[in-house]
Amino acid sequence: MTELLGYVIRGIPFGCVFGLVAVGIVLAYKTSGVFNLAFAAQAFASAAAFYTLRNDKEWGILPAFLVSVVVLAPLVGFVLDRFLFRYLRTAPTLAKLVTSLGLLIALPEIVKLAWFGADTKYSPPTIWPFDVGVFKIYHPIGEQYGIDGGQAAAMIVTVLVVIVLTALFRYSAIGLQMRAVVESPRMTSLVGINADRVSMIAWMLSSFIAGLAGVLIAPLYAQTEVNSFTTLLVAAIAAAAFARLTSIPLALVGGLLLGILQGILAGYLPAGSILAQGLRPSLPFVVLFVLLLFWPGLRQKAELTDPLAGADPPPPGLAAAERSRGLTIGTWTFGGVFVVAFIVVSLTMLTTHWLDIAIGAVIFSLIFLSITVITGMAGQISLCQATFAAVGSFTTAQLADNLGSPWLALVLGIAFASIFGALIAIPSLRLGGIYLALATLAFALMFDSVIVPQPWAGGGQLPPQVARPGFIDDDKVFFVFCVVLLVVVGTIVALVRRGTTGKFLDALRGSEPAATSLGISAARARVVAFALSAGIAGLGGGLLALREEQANYLINFSPFVGLFWLVLVVTLGSRTVEGAIQAGLAFVLFPELLQALGVPGELRFVLFGLTAVAYAKHPEGLLEYGKRRQLASIQRRLDRRNAANQPATGEAIS
Repeated sequence: MTELLGYVIRGIPFGCVFGLVAVGIVLAYKTSGVFNLAFAAQAFASAAAFYTLRNDKEWGILPAFLVSVVVLAPLVGFVLDRFLFRYLRTAPTLAKLVTSLGLLIALPEIVKLAWFGADTKYSPPTIWPFDVGVFKIYHPIGEQYGIDGGQAAAMIVTVLVVIVLTALFRYSAIGLQMRAVVESPRMTSLVGINADRVSMIAWMLSSFIAGLAGVLIAPLYAQTEVNSFTTLLVAAIAAAAFARLTSIPLALVGGLLLGILQGILAGYLPAGSILAQGLRPSLPFVVLFVLLLFWPGLRQKAELTDPLAGADPPPPGLAAAERSRGLTIGTWTFGGVFVVAFIVVSLTMLTTHWLDIAIGAVIFSLIFLSITVITGMAGQISLCQATFAAVGSFTTAQLADNLGSPWLALVLGIAFASIFGALIAIPSLRLGGIYLALATLAFALMFDSVIVPQPWAGGGQLPPQVARPGFIDDDKVFFVFCVVLLVVVGTIVALVRRGTTGKFLDALRGSEPAATSLGISAARARVVAFALSAGIAGLGGGLLALREEQANYLINFSPFVGLFWLVLVVTLGSRTVEGAIQAGLAFVLFPELLQALGVPGELRFVLFGLTAVAYAKHPEGLLEYGKRRQLASIQRRLDRRNAANQPATGEAIS
């Protein structure tokens, strides 16, 4: 019993940290309608600033705290609201999620490039101001347990924040206004409330909580490093899900329970066992996945939507549907000429290095078609496409030698990835929007923690090796082979979009109740979309394994890479095949361009992440927006030409 108490006490400080971050997530969702996945990046920014001011500049605790938490954190919230999230109040869930993901990718890299540096910084300072650094907690039978000043500060501040925020929302006018604005900014404006001002205050308050959490978190992990904050974010999301994304006190309770459970597992699981190495680090992900599927009231909880959103015009269709026949023929002709020129140049003029780059661009374009299927066609947000690609890559590499046929291994990789996709879709059928996105993120992180370290999957210490089949051993032949597969898969995706399944998915994306009333099976259509999307990703993963002759998970398929994929594809345009191809080209070629210019490669995360600023204003995708502008420009020129050719008013017509 005394051991159990010790494990509980050791878990409470971490539970308070989980709870504090969960409180910030719930606060942002309650006051803005945005599930702010960039919360971890905001926390890292303040933690990095506090570390720099305290350790590098040797400032005192109070001035460093005031600048990094009281000034910098609310300022970040003000900038995000003023230039970004203000445009997303009535935007669809996908636009809000992708924008926050873009910030999660870009903001830490901005901090590193601006002042913090890329190296991990150890021994982060605490805000505990007193000389007493360790507190002893005594048990009646003589046992004693200790917590340090940083842990004590985290516990005290968390409780105070929860009390203040609960009182704010329950008893103050501004708290009521915050909740009203997120329900419907237009309706609150009708009664004289300045929605812009209220939203600004909400974002500044939420960002302040993020900065406070960042400064408190860093000492508990003994280092200031962005991955620690990102992993912590998922644990906090689980606590926020326990609170049904609404209750601040329940968010604290959920965080405490999760921290205590982790402390108990750390104490009782044998060190070095599979359970200790797999279950303990993946516990927050497992808890999140289970809560999303089974927690009462959360699975059926409707997302925050504006009651006046029905008055908005429907989103525009694809620009291609509005082109004239002649313009469509010209566009397809230009595309065909470009593809032929790309193949000819790659085979005749490129060096071995650049030919390998071209192969990578083709393969990633194929993988990104999986996002076109699941997000562009089905309207679902999947954050585990990199996981499906990893399944195809691992299967191809692991089974190639055992089966004696890389071709059969590649086919099985596609099949296994499709099965994984269907298995994820079936329990998630009642989830949608942000809840489905969180469930797929939890699955990706569970796969990363539990499956990848196993020798039969990720190969253990070394990635599994695979040799290319003989006739595609030459890079030029392999390039042509990959291009042919891209053309075939792209054609299949285009045909599915225009066929019955695509029409069903389009109807479900527009209005699921209306589509269901017409006899469309939402469950079947979504399972098919998930399976097809996962199979395409698995094919791309297998081709990557053949290209590199090994299944390199860390570089190609980590959950963070998968988030980057989604941001890139959706920002450029997830509804068309050419959007996926352009995303593949940008993903592979842009880092090479930066390297040639002598620019740090990390800048690509900043630039691609900051495209979320433009995407916030054009949620149809930047590529689709550009095509619409081009189409409108052509139409104006045609109208002027037609007007010039018409006879003047009153002119005699013979």
